[in-house]
Amino acid sequence: MSTPTTSTTPVAAPPMTGRVQLALNVSDLEASVAFYSAMFGVQPHKRRPGYANFAITEPPLKLVLLENPGQGGTLNHLGVEVADADAVDAEQARLAQAGLAAVDERDTTCCYARQDKFWVTDAPGGERWEIYTVLADSATFWGQDGEQRWDAVQAELDSASAGQSTQCCGGPQVASADEPASSSACCG
Repeated sequence: MSTPTTSTTPVAAPPMTGRVQLALNVSDLEASVAFYSAMFGVQPHKRRPGYANFAITEPPLKLVLLENPGQGGTLNHLGVEVADADAVDAEQARLAQAGLAAVDERDTTCCYARQDKFWVTDAPGGERWEIYTVLADSATFWGQDGEQRWDAVQAELDSASAGQSTQCCGGPQVASADEPASSSACCG
């Protein structure tokens, strides 16, 4: 005879909707793009130097590939892409009510997109989760006009989660001719 299981965690609001994001570090971007194109039967939604993302309909997945030589096969970060800024706000309020801390980033640019987002801190395994919406495409990987704005968020995440890795899309980013490479940036 089995005993029915019940959840002891109260649900404050309906569950989150959107598309799960999986950001992977890859050593060889071209080989990885070929593999994931074949695996999911779609071509990348966006390609830039050292970066590719797939907007997969079924299963609903945003797969982000970040070229970080020597880090291939490792998790970079996780996320959930939601429909709009109102959904970002609603999820941040819901998660705050559930006692989960967050670091806010609004009108930020990373991974060649202008975004509203927040980072959920203190996951049991140390993984980083971002909840975000894409507001517009960007010609630069991070910051307006290539200006990097991650340092302030990184410091805040460090103070919120001492001892965790401080890079959301960590490792060296391959830069275009007019963009310097960085060892810490974020993406979505």
